[in-house]
Amino acid sequence: MRNCKQAVEEISRTDGISISAVSPFYSTEPVGYEDQNYFVNGALEIKTILPARAILQILQQIETGMGRTRGEKGSPRIIDLDILFYGQEIIRENGLSVPHPEMHRRRFVLEPLSQIASYFIHPVFGVSVRGLKERVNDTKYVEIIKE
Repeated sequence: MRNCKQAVEEISRTDGISISAVSPFYSTEPVGYEDQNYFVNGALEIKTILPARAILQILQQIETGMGRTRGEKGSPRIIDLDILFYGQEIIRENGLSVPHPEMHRRRFVLEPLSQIASYFIHPVFGVSVRGLKERVNDTKYVEIIKE
C-alpha cells in the first residue's frame, strides 16, 4: 500500500500531469506466477499535455527510483505502473501498447478502473469499462482494502 501511495505522490509532482481521480486500492491475487504474496492495485485518471511515450518514460523512472528491477514477467516487484488508456488513441509501438493489451482479461485492473471510469469506452472493443468488468471471466481474488 505504501508503495502505491508513494507512486501516486510521485506522479502528482510531475510537470505536465495532474491527477483527476484515484480509485480505492484493492488486495489482489497474483496472476500467472502465483507463488508470491498478493498485490495491491489501483487506478489513476490523469490529465496531461505529454505524449504517451513521455508518460511511459516517467512511469519507468518512478519505478526505477522506487527500486524496481525487471525480472521474469509476473514475478514479485516493488511497483508496476502501466498506461491503460491514452484518451481514445490506439498505440502499437515497440515497448508501448495502448490500450493495455491484457486489461480486459484482468479483474484486478477492471475493478479499480471501474471505480473512476466505468463509462469510458475501450477504443478497440467499443465496450465500457463497466461492460468489460461484467464480462470478465477472471475469478481471482480482488477485494477493496478498507483503510
